[in-house]
Amino acid sequence: MEDSVDRHIARWRDKAPFDERVEAVITRIQLLAKHVRQVKDTALAEVGLQEYEFETLHRLASRGKPWRATPSELASELMVSPAGMTGRLDGLERAGLVRRLRTAEDRRRVDVELTELGHARWMSAMRLRSAAEDSMVQPLNVAEQDTLIALLKRMLLHVENG
Repeated sequence: MEDSVDRHIARWRDKAPFDERVEAVITRIQLLAKHVRQVKDTALAEVGLQEYEFETLHRLASRGKPWRATPSELASELMVSPAGMTGRLDGLERAGLVRRLRTAEDRRRVDVELTELGHARWMSAMRLRSAAEDSMVQPLNVAEQDTLIALLKRMLLHVENG
């Protein structure tokens, strides 16, 4: 069965210098990445979150209950300026998804805590994203998934380690 990448390669054959095998691998990875992005965006829209909001909630949820971090920790992890982080937190706090708490030991220190509502919204997005991702991988049996994981890992390690 022919897919869009097969047609792409046929269209460019003998018109541009490229290795067809490499083009087939890279173009399929790119198209799958676009599908993943669309799936994730759709899931977030369904629960009423923007990507930056989800990422902030995600960082808090990853810490385990009570789902807390300082604004500077979040800004560093999300690679956002302190002012940008303040703006994000203001909006999330107005929506009731996070709250800022002064610590008892040092009243100058502020922690950001994921609220129950914020955790529930994050969980809803995670469930939708997971179902969509599972559906994308569904055509592969477990052995094929393991093989693909190993191959992609080897490629990624090569790129990450130069």
